[in-house]
Amino acid sequence: MIPRCLALFRGVAVDDPNSPHGVRLLIKDYPYAVDGLEIWSAIKEWVRDYCFFYYKTDEMVQNDIEIQSWWKELREEGHGDLKDESWWPKMQTREELIQSCTIIIWVGSALHAAVNFGQYPYGGYLLNRPSISRRFMPRQGFPEYEELESNPDKFFLETITAQLQTLLGISLIEILSRHSSDEVYLGQRDTPEWTADKEPLEAFKKFGRKLEVIQDRMFDMNKDVNLKNRFGPVKVPYTLLVPTSEAGLTGRGIPNSVSI
Repeated sequence: MIPRCLALFRGVAVDDPNSPHGVRLLIKDYPYAVDGLEIWSAIKEWVRDYCFFYYKTDEMVQNDIEIQSWWKELREEGHGDLKDESWWPKMQTREELIQSCTIIIWVGSALHAAVNFGQYPYGGYLLNRPSISRRFMPRQGFPEYEELESNPDKFFLETITAQLQTLLGISLIEILSRHSSDEVYLGQRDTPEWTADKEPLEAFKKFGRKLEVIQDRMFDMNKDVNLKNRFGPVKVPYTLLVPTSEAGLTGRGIPNSVSI
């Protein structure tokens, strides 16, 4: 998903089978893309290891009643308005199962983390992101424009969110951006022996170790003075896709899934 998104929709990458993730970034100092591709690939490798253990052939996917029923419900009931679109995977091969599961895990974990846990550091300062505009944009020649010219601060404060609404909005953003003390992060399980099968257990441990390596690499890149977008002029490092975190407002950490 993220490789195609970067190439097709964002226009910041091109297909390149010789690159590690199948795409080559046109903007190398693009933290979300660089970190996201690493996390995506780690998830996909874990999903592949898991699926290949339980599904030895494509026919096993086709004959799995639970998988086929789940996919039918997801397509026809969960997305009934789009059920006839031609781009839907048919869920007839292991690769289709792997790709679909990887997308679901990515959206519920890393993608959500990237757009959610940085809300408070930015939106917690109301002027960065007012939640409402109470007045129309002033147009030249109208009384509102004269108000803006005569007292810009007063006009601006009468336009953006009122005090009570601001307090409620910032409080909500703070709650959404905060990690709980019992958060379970990507590559972790709250029950270590979650299956009796040794190969999936080892594959999951490998997944966790790979995420640790990726995390260390992110910290190293954030120290690289040549990668200016990873730190920015405000001196805030890009950590939204760092896999683990402590409790609280940290601006980092990828929970296993969305938890609201």
